[in-house]
Parts: sequence; C-alpha cells; structure tokens
Amino acid sequence: MMIFDDITVIGYEGPGSTNPLAFKYYKADEVVLGRTMADWTRFAAAYWHTLGADGTDMFGWGTMQRPWTTISDPMEKAKVKVDAIFEFCEKLGIPFFCFHDRDIAPEGDTLRETNRNLDVIVGLIEDHMKTSRVRLLWGTANMFSNPRFVHGVASSCNADIFAFAAGQVKHMLEVSKRLGGQNYVFWGGREGYETLLNTNNGLEQDNMARFFHMAVDYADKIGFTGQFLIEPKAFEPSKHQYDFDAANALAFLRGYDLDPFFKFNIEANHATLAGHTFQHELRYCRINGKLGSVDANQGDPLLGWDIDQMPTDAYTSTLAMMEVIKNGGLQPGGLNFDAKVRRASFELDDLFMGHVAGMDTFALGLRAAARLIESGELDRFVEQRYASYATGIGKEIVDGRADFASLEAYILDKQPAPSHSGRQEYLETLVTQAIVNCLH
Repeated sequence: MMIFDDITVIGYEGPGSTNPLAFKYYKADEVVLGRTMADWTRFAAAYWHTLGADGTDMFGWGTMQRPWTTISDPMEKAKVKVDAIFEFCEKLGIPFFCFHDRDIAPEGDTLRETNRNLDVIVGLIEDHMKTSRVRLLWGTANMFSNPRFVHGVASSCNADIFAFAAGQVKHMLEVSKRLGGQNYVFWGGREGYETLLNTNNGLEQDNMARFFHMAVDYADKIGFTGQFLIEPKAFEPSKHQYDFDAANALAFLRGYDLDPFFKFNIEANHATLAGHTFQHELRYCRINGKLGSVDANQGDPLLGWDIDQMPTDAYTSTLAMMEVIKNGGLQPGGLNFDAKVRRASFELDDLFMGHVAGMDTFALGLRAAARLIESGELDRFVEQRYASYATGIGKEIVDGRADFASLEAYILDKQPAPSHSGRQEYLETLVTQAIVNCLH
C-alpha cells in the first residue's frame, strides 16, 4: 500500500540545488576517509516521532496531516504505519528504523493480549523485510507512557510493576532478535524520584541493576547478540533521573558489574539538559570505549526541556562527527533522528523536508570533520599543548614513576615552565572555515 504517493525518491542534487526535497550534501555512496557516507552515518528514522507525533501540545490539539489519522481501529492503523515506515525510509534512502513496542502496536487488557497484538505487527514487518533493504537499528520497550509506571519501572516501589516490566522487556528482546535488531536500548524516563522523603534510592538502584542483569542473562539465553545501550537523560519526566548523564550512568554500570555489557546511546538534546554540550557527552563515551549510538536532534537554548527539533546546526554536527570518526564509526549503532517537525510544519512533505535537512546537516558535518582530521591542525595543537607530558618529569608522571616526594624535589628550587595560550577563538575559526569550505 502506497502512503506517500506525491513524494518521489529523494535524490542528490548538490549544493546549488534549491529543491527542498533533494539532498545538497548527503550522497550515500560518496567516500569520506575510506568509507561511504552511508556507512559513517547509518541513519535511522524514529517510528514514534515520524509516524506517531501528531502536533499535540499542552495548549492545543494535533495539527499533523497524516493519511492514517482517520483510521479508528488501532490495529488497522498500526498495519498502515508499517507500510508507511518502509516507504518513508526507502524514499529517503534511510537504511534503518527504531521503535518502542507501543509505537507499532496497541496495548491490550493484559500483557498476553498486548504481546499478541505486537506479534501480528512484527509479522508484517518481517514480510516487508523480505523485499526491502531497510533494517531495525534498535528496539526498546515503552515503560513510561502507561500510568502503571507512575512510580518507576525497575525502580518502582511496587514489585508487580517490576515483574510486568520484566515480562515486557523479555518479549521485546525476543522481537528484537526475530527482526535482526542490531542493538537494544534502555531509556529510564521514570527511573528516578521527585523527593527523597518517600524514596529508598539505595533499593531502587539495586533493583535497577538486578533488572539489567536479568536482561543480559535472558539475551544470552535466547542468543540475542545485539549491543545493549543506555540512553542518559538529566531530568524530565523524573525530577532526579538515575542516568543523569554518561558519567553518572557509567559509574552505575561499573558499580554493579554491568560495564562489560552496555554502551551508551547519546542524545544531543539530553546532553544539553544535563548542562553539557553534545560533543562533551560523545567525547566522554568515546574515550571510555562506550560510544554506541546517537539520537540526532537538537534543543533550543531558550527552552529548558526536551523539544526534539530536527538537527540543522552544522557547527554542532561537525564537532559530533569528529567524535564519530575518531570512534571508528558507530557500528552496530547509528544516527537515529529522534526528532520531530514543528507543530506548525504540519503538511506531509514537511516530514520529508525535515529529514532531508537533518541528513544534509550531518553529511556537511561529516565532510567538515574529515577536513579537520585530515589537516591535523587541531590534533597537532592539542598534542603540542600537552607536550610536557611526553618527556622528562611529565613522562615520569604519566608512566607512574613519580610521587609527591620526587615531584617536590624536582620543582622545589625552580620556576615552573611558562604556560602558553589556549587559542580557543582561533581554533573555533578553524571549525567554521572547514564548514565554509564544504559549502561549495
């Protein structure tokens, strides 16, 4: 069933094009640093925003004009959306999609009935995969929308909720394996607290660790080999979320012996909510061997909540792609557009234009990042800035041969070597120039 009849396959027309439904910078088969753009980016469409967002906000009803909004039967609507996600990805050349269980199939009265609904839709997805090259980047379970999760999930004060969530994740691991999912994501939006006056946060975090260990054990039992990912977020909806940022979540993993099994899915807008830059979170994960995948979006510095805008900031995407390149890519992860067009961008072609803009932004960032890495100027500056640790007393510090006594003896009767400028403004202009040089 064709859903987007008026949209043709989106092609590459180059920087001079004025066609909003054509790529200016993303060329899937263009080779950058020995690999294709498609291989570096591994774009994915987010089922929930792409097909589920209707433009509703706290002050108004939905605005989005979508072919499936007039379908009243939940299962029939779910079936049409399967056709839609594959057609959407194929026309944009997006190789992957991601979904929560509740994105693709409605809940029933019991978990058993819900699983039956899910399995029907999964069967339709399997049918599409027989003729389509579009694949599942990652699956996950929605354990935040239903009121049953009001007090949390694995961190809930109600053991029955813990059990329900375990059953839900069990089935989603089976579904992810069945569909060849390359990763599995945990986002703990309800794993946190509002006040410590009613919270045993020691027990809550212990139970979260027990839950994750159960997931690891079950994945091993059924032969699911996808990468487990945790997606940190500072707050919203919970006031204090346990996976505040990558550093906080890594400390949790290491404290509970979960470190070998998990990497991170870093979202740009979540990084800014935590008071970090997108690059900061990516860099922290990369240097700790934990950069697994990315939710590509952006926030608004004037708004203090997660608004999931389509990413259009080339400077930010350049810094991000520098980390991705230095990470050796994101496989088996990718760049998932956890982003939605604005409420006022309600026509069907806006959905395509938004993704074209996001794909072009990261393609431009990839090209600029490659130029910066190839020139070596930024890396040379950093290397020179820390050159004192390559020889002499600095090397003794790095090699673990120095202690307080030897360092005191070294410095006691001499003046420290002079420091040199960090040249931040100059280095920032190098990034800007690399972007400008890629525009034509």
